[in-house]
Amino acid sequence: MNKLCTLAQLSGGLIALLLLGGCSGGSGEGSGLGGGDQAEDPVVVDYPVAYVRRSLRFEDDGALAGDSLYAPSAFNPGAVLVLRDRATASAPERVLTEGLFVSDEEAGVVFEGGYDVKDLTVSADGQLMAFAMRAPDIEGLDDDEQPSWNIWLYDFEAAELKRAISSDLTAEAGDDIAPAFLPDGRIVFSSTRQRRSRALLLDDDKPQFGALAENLQEPAFVLHVMEADGTDIQQISYNQSHDLSPTVLFSGRILFNRWDNMGGRDRLSLYTVNPDGTDLQFHYGYHSQATGISATGEPVPAAFSKPQQMPDGRILVTLRSPEGITYGGDMVLIDAENFTEAYSEPEQEGVLQGQASLSVDEVITDGGLSPHGLFANAWAFHDGTSRLLVSWSECRVIEPDTELARPCTDEWLATEGIMPADPLYGLWIYDYVEGTQRPIIQPVEGEMISEGVTADPRPVPEFIAEPIPGVDIDRDLVQEGMAVLDIRSVYDFDGEQVVDISALADPLQTTAAERPARFLRVVKAVGIPDRDTLDFDNAAFGRSRAQTMREIIGYTPIQPDGSVRVKVPADMPLAISVVDADGRRIVGRHNNWLQFRAGEVRQCQGCHSADSEVPHGRTDKQPEPAWAGAPTSGAPFANTEEALNAEMGETMAQLLARIAGEAELEGDIRFSDLWTDPALRTKDPSTELLMSELLTPQPTSLACQSAWTPDCRAVIHYPEHIQPIWDLPREVTDATGAVIEDRTCSTCHTNRDAAGMAQVPPGQLDLSAEQSPVNTNFSTSYVELVFSNPTQELSEGAVQNVLVQDTDDNGEPLFETDENGELILDAAGNPIPVMVTVDIEQIMNIAGANASRFFSVFAPGGAHAGELSAAELRLISEWLDIGAQYYNNPFDAPVN
Repeated sequence: MNKLCTLAQLSGGLIALLLLGGCSGGSGEGSGLGGGDQAEDPVVVDYPVAYVRRSLRFEDDGALAGDSLYAPSAFNPGAVLVLRDRATASAPERVLTEGLFVSDEEAGVVFEGGYDVKDLTVSADGQLMAFAMRAPDIEGLDDDEQPSWNIWLYDFEAAELKRAISSDLTAEAGDDIAPAFLPDGRIVFSSTRQRRSRALLLDDDKPQFGALAENLQEPAFVLHVMEADGTDIQQISYNQSHDLSPTVLFSGRILFNRWDNMGGRDRLSLYTVNPDGTDLQFHYGYHSQATGISATGEPVPAAFSKPQQMPDGRILVTLRSPEGITYGGDMVLIDAENFTEAYSEPEQEGVLQGQASLSVDEVITDGGLSPHGLFANAWAFHDGTSRLLVSWSECRVIEPDTELARPCTDEWLATEGIMPADPLYGLWIYDYVEGTQRPIIQPVEGEMISEGVTADPRPVPEFIAEPIPGVDIDRDLVQEGMAVLDIRSVYDFDGEQVVDISALADPLQTTAAERPARFLRVVKAVGIPDRDTLDFDNAAFGRSRAQTMREIIGYTPIQPDGSVRVKVPADMPLAISVVDADGRRIVGRHNNWLQFRAGEVRQCQGCHSADSEVPHGRTDKQPEPAWAGAPTSGAPFANTEEALNAEMGETMAQLLARIAGEAELEGDIRFSDLWTDPALRTKDPSTELLMSELLTPQPTSLACQSAWTPDCRAVIHYPEHIQPIWDLPREVTDATGAVIEDRTCSTCHTNRDAAGMAQVPPGQLDLSAEQSPVNTNFSTSYVELVFSNPTQELSEGAVQNVLVQDTDDNGEPLFETDENGELILDAAGNPIPVMVTVDIEQIMNIAGANASRFFSVFAPGGAHAGELSAAELRLISEWLDIGAQYYNNPFDAPVN
């Protein structure tokens, strides 16, 4: 049904407000607020001011309801959008959104409660305002049928309000929030519609759905652009968690908040991207996640919320706790032009240099009492002054005797157990240079002004044109939906060589077998549907949900100098891993999603350790590359094939791409020596790890088993692809074919011997496929391999856990005690020892193959050397490296 009613006539009611005297807000005795006329503020007198007034929300128990930056779709009914033509005492107030949502009982549309408004922004010429609004709930509809967030536009001169997307069907395809105007009139916004990602699901034989963010709480909001009339909607970012609060920099690039939550990283930092989605880069604060201030002066976690560029080029943010009930924080200016992190030294040590508070006094951001109050939002004027339009709440406490709100004083703040009063946000003009604060809208108990904007003109950002296929970018790549990843050297870590790259690149100094990095694996994120789309069992994620689900889309050789250049699919979240000759990851997981647009060539300098704060991926701040490439033009690299003549500065992978064309990903791991000059030494032998050599089901389609294409995926499920390795018959026969020994993994590693009697499984490892008795979500073999399990022994014909007496931290034995700490004695009057199991460390580690003890058993000299094939070991390695999930496609997992 139509979930939105048509736009009704706006109310023409005007309510006059008076400007307020004083510089503090409050309620009750002792408040610094007063009434009366006030001189007009010359800063905003000539420009309209729009703001959101909303009711505070309370839980059923009367407690103030919290808000969270991690839940951008949250609906808080009770907001209105208000306009004043001028910020003067005589200017009337007009509710722009009044009368928009009128019930139509005959049509079956009955609205319940209020609507919600947020994310105000104004075009550079001051003519248009954009914002997000959600209609009230409709009686009788399920949650997934309720109205969505939409982008609305208001024309100040024409006094016209309209929804940007006129079609109800298109408007309701997702939640749209946080608009910002591009210099060509288009709008960038954050949305769950995931338009391109949904379309690509059809290529994977899946239904179209909005993938959940990595916390699995709501669909991921990612960036889109559209024309001002709501047409030509294009998705431009492909994060697996939220991309929020886009704003357009003077350079024309889009600055936004990105939530990096891959593998549980949980970081909200600033990124930039071109309006077409190319050249995604980290910008500021990835390692500066705790720059908030507590009452004790200690740093606390805080997020850079609602970024916007100031006239001097610095970035204004609201620095606040990501979650809480205060709704605000501090106003902070970030000098991202010169810094990428807050502090001069790693781990937030040294001097705070990348950012500074604009507040005239310290603001506490940890959710406790902040004597100087809190700022919910700040909007910069572009008129040559140092003034901001701010939503500010005075610090208030509850007087215990009267239960009235009182302004914070030193006496109240020193009172033990003093409780904060509800916030009281009004609208103010704040001059951070002069140190003055002037009220515009008086705060009212139970309400707040959550944000405000002015319609003053500001500089038009630079226009960044989209690249033209065949002119600016490769036409064939665009038509194929492909891009190119170009890595200068995987041996370059933050501008430093971790090995001698020139020696590795020289075949006379290093053989292929001696090079640690042999192949690059490219992995794709798997979108997770909500419960309405597919109610699958969460056990499908396996032991840990941190990596959600993954698909392998292919491999490419790493050249001797560590360089890579290969075609990769566009418009999807990708991650890369550097692997050895056995296909096992040799460095930590890549914990940031990469994205590529069709035709894009993304150049990467090298690798980056997870704890390093050296700028990585921000081209104007990263160090010089460690590998200079070819030292001259017209000559081959040292001791390589004479026909492979390099150009100065070129990497080996770039040389190959220039001569032979761009490399393509392959499903198998293949090596062929293209570089060694045979006149100087014999070429290194070719090697291959082939999926086709598996005697168990292959984790890909029949078509991809014949020919690997960009649409191919390796999707590994433990029950379907790993368990069959344990169950594969491995019988040893004599010359007549008679079985003389059965070395099938699950036949040997079982809790029953050949006669069917109970036994301790060999190696304390049971590889049977039956449901685990200790964790019924998984098979016995999965639990035995990836979890720590108790040591067992055979006692009186039954398998039992081995128990030993527990000890304290000093090694002293522990005995059972009662609630008073007195020893509990047995019937013989002896203390009863505390007995515990002796756990065996899991043989497989979900951190990856090279973190697992499993493979040493099959290495030369190991107890089972040669008993698994290279293809089997490769498959197990891949599965562990991507997270050891039980399933890697939710649509193949059991449903609830």
